[in-house]
This record gives sequence, C-alpha cells and structure tokens, in this order.
Amino acid sequence: MRTIVIDPVTRIEGHLKIEATVDDGVVKEARSTGTLFRGIELILQGRDPRDAPRITQRICGVCPTAHATASTFALDEAFGIADRIPTDGRVIRNLIFGCNYIQSHVLHFYHLAALDYVDVTAVADYEGTDPGLLAAKEFLGRGELGPFVPRYEGDYRFPADVSRTLAAHYVQAFEIRRKAHELLAMFGGKMPHNVGIVPGGVTQTAEVDLIAAFLWRLNELRHFIDHVYLPDVLEVARVYSDYAEIGAGSGNFLDYGGFPSASGRFFDAGTISMDLQPHDLDVAKITESIAHSWYEDGSDGLHPATGKTEPNATKEAGYSWLKAPRYDGRVHEGGPLARMLLSYARGDGMVVGLIDTVLGALDLPASALNSVLGRHAARAVECKIVADAMAEWILDLVPGGPVYAPYDIPDEGEGAGLTSAPRGALGHWVRLKGGVIDHYQCVVPTTWNASPKDEKGNPGPIEQAIVGTPIRDEENPFEIVRIVRSFDPCLACAVHLVTPRGRSLGRFVVG
Repeated sequence: MRTIVIDPVTRIEGHLKIEATVDDGVVKEARSTGTLFRGIELILQGRDPRDAPRITQRICGVCPTAHATASTFALDEAFGIADRIPTDGRVIRNLIFGCNYIQSHVLHFYHLAALDYVDVTAVADYEGTDPGLLAAKEFLGRGELGPFVPRYEGDYRFPADVSRTLAAHYVQAFEIRRKAHELLAMFGGKMPHNVGIVPGGVTQTAEVDLIAAFLWRLNELRHFIDHVYLPDVLEVARVYSDYAEIGAGSGNFLDYGGFPSASGRFFDAGTISMDLQPHDLDVAKITESIAHSWYEDGSDGLHPATGKTEPNATKEAGYSWLKAPRYDGRVHEGGPLARMLLSYARGDGMVVGLIDTVLGALDLPASALNSVLGRHAARAVECKIVADAMAEWILDLVPGGPVYAPYDIPDEGEGAGLTSAPRGALGHWVRLKGGVIDHYQCVVPTTWNASPKDEKGNPGPIEQAIVGTPIRDEENPFEIVRIVRSFDPCLACAVHLVTPRGRSLGRFVVG
C-alpha cells in the first residue's frame, strides 16, 4: 500500500492537494485538501452592502462574474427590490454572465484540461505553411516547450498530425477567450471584475449600435463553439473512450438554477441522480459540515444563512480549508453535468437533442455521463446552449429602456443569492444590521465538489470519483489529475482566497 501526494495540482485555479492511497494498483482512499485560507466573508463584515459585489469578485479572477451575480441577487432580496428589476436590466445581467460562461468553458477545455490528452510538443518539428500551426509553434515555443509541458509518457494517443491541429486550436482559443472578455465588457465595463452588475440592475443601457455589435461578435464565438470546440471534445472522447468508465462521483447532482427569465429561470433548480428522476430543490436542506475542515467545531452542520467562519489551523481532525456542503445530509456534485442532466430529464428539446447526439456518436448509454468524459461533454454542450440562447436574449432588449430600479438601503435585511455558476451551484447569503453587512457567507461550486469528508465520514465528490480508479503507473498517476480537472475546480473560490496567482510546476510525492 502506497500513498501518492500531488501538491499542488496544476492547471486549475488555486491551490489543491490530492492524497491517494493505492493498493494493488487501485485507489482505495482519497483526500482533497484546500491548502490556503483568507476569509472574504470576514473582510465584508461592517462594510456598506454595495461593496459586496465589488469585493466578492476579487475572490477569483476566473469566476468574478459569478460572484457579482450571486452577491447582487442577495442584495436585491435584502433591499426588497428583487421583483422590481427592469426587463432590460435582467437581460443585460444574463448577457454579461453568459459571456463569462463561454470564456470559462473554453478556458477549461483548451488551457486547463487539453494538455492531459494532447501532446502539444508535436508542433516542435512542424515545418509546414499552415498559419494556425505556425502560430501554435511560435506561441508554444516561447516557453521552452519541453520542460514546461507535463507529458504522460505512454498515454498520449493522437497521431502527430491530429495533435498539431489540436495544438493550433489551443492557441486559437486564447483569441476566443479575449473576444469573450471584450464582449462582456460591452455591457459590463471591463473584465475581470466587471462594474456593470449592481443591485437594482445594471449600469449600461441598451442602444441599437451596441446590440448589433454584440450580436455580431457573439456569432463569431458561436462559430468557434460549433465548429472547433464541440468537435474537439468529441475527438478526445472517441480516442479516450475508456474515460467514460473512469471518474464516477456520488451519482447525486444539484443546481440552484440560473439566468432569470420572465417566467422562471433558463436553467431550473433541482436535484437529480443517475436514475434521471429530477426533484425540486429545498434550500433549507443545505448544511455545511466542518468535521474534517480547519474550522471551529461549533459551526458544524449549520445552514449557510447562519454559518460561521472561525479558522482553527491546529484542529486535529481537519485536513482542508474547504467546508463540506451537503444537501439533505448527502453528497452532491454540481456543475454543467448537473445542469445538463436536469435539463435532459425535464425534456428540454435542445439539450435532449445535443446529449443524444453526443451519446450516439460515442455509442454510450446515458449512465456514462457520470464520468470524466461526461463532464467534458456536458460542459461543451452547455457552452453551445448558453451561446445560442444569448443570440435570442440580445434581441429581447428595448433600446433606451430602463435598466435600473432605485432603492434605499434598509437598516436591516436578509437575502440569498443563488445562481448557476460555470462550475456549479453558487450561493451568497447576507444579513444587514445598522445598514451595513453583519453576516456574509459564500458556498461556491468547488466547495461542493472538492469538499473533504463530512461528520458521517462520507467523502466529497472529487474524493469519491478518485476512489476505485486503476493506476497504471504510480510514479506518474495521470488518471488522478485527469479526474480532478474534469470537475474544473477553482480552489481560490472554494477557500474564498485572495492571492496573486503563483506559478508552480507541481510535484509528485510517492511514499
């Protein structure tokens, strides 16, 4: 029996350590550890509530729009104006958030996960004339390619010509992400940390020229999603088809719903398991366990509305700065897979058609979605779903229409901002007293997914997904990091961390 320690896991946001106990080539136990802490919730106490959407965005440079959205939803409720947001204000909020979805999903597949499957060093000896490949060679060569790209010797499966094409797409995706940021800034002012989403609505009105320019730019992103991103995900899935049987989590999924509409939400809230029977969500059933987290025991099992953040770095039973959110006492996974399963089970025509097409092309049953490949496929499908919906939402805007509802800050108030972030279910809870923030709690997607064991000893979703995995080479456990990255974890969000993003090559420790 051996223990593999990967600290930190690279090509994710933030600092994550994974420990895996391996016996006879199979993982028997896993631990997911968030290794840094700085409590945004504590920083917010005593501040003007309008500071919250600005400060909480600083939790993470990848996920700021999600935090601006959740924080603003919470303040809308606390200020008593949630039902008074003008239509254009609601739609523009959705467009800003949708831009972040596109950027985040493209970022994840190409710049965080693709190197798990594509040997980009294949461009090193390329001598052709293809502009895309030449650009890839020039870009990738800047970092002395070989030493800085992790290589899974013996498990890169694409021939050199396919690897070169995928490497060119890797470089092209940087341009697509830049354009998604620019698209967001048209209504959000800037990115990261937009200034467009505020309590009461947004700061930018819709004008005819802005609507036309937004749609024109959006359609370029949609073309990339349809003709590059989705085909590349399918190509990886065909060649690495065994990963449809690797990385199954708890089998329970949860989402709060996202993108408010006139009749509800574009993504409905709910819970679901692999029996594909959706259930309504009862947010009162959400609790946070800190039995194995470095926090004081007095806050164990509380609902986030009354939760506490009291660090205790010397706690003997603790092994992570992440808390362990649970729904109705059970482990639940969040993310695009949760949303696509809920939409699929509820008969959303677009989602059903795309998911069935993916499963048919790969000759897989729906149960295979609970896997590494299932998470990647769900994320790509969701990216298309959101981008196509945005092309309709932009046409719902009324040029020059109202975008903001005025308000007075109450002396006291409470609010919950629940939304679907790119990485999963995101919730902000706020309580006001004396016109300032008295209490604030964030429970973010990776808090759910990378959580440690709870008070019952139940491992979190990533821990469960790693357990049972066959490890081909214990000196090079690429299966583990492929599983972890399929969740698209953001540890900066999960520990509510504010820190400059460091550069680390990571390390494996086997003992």
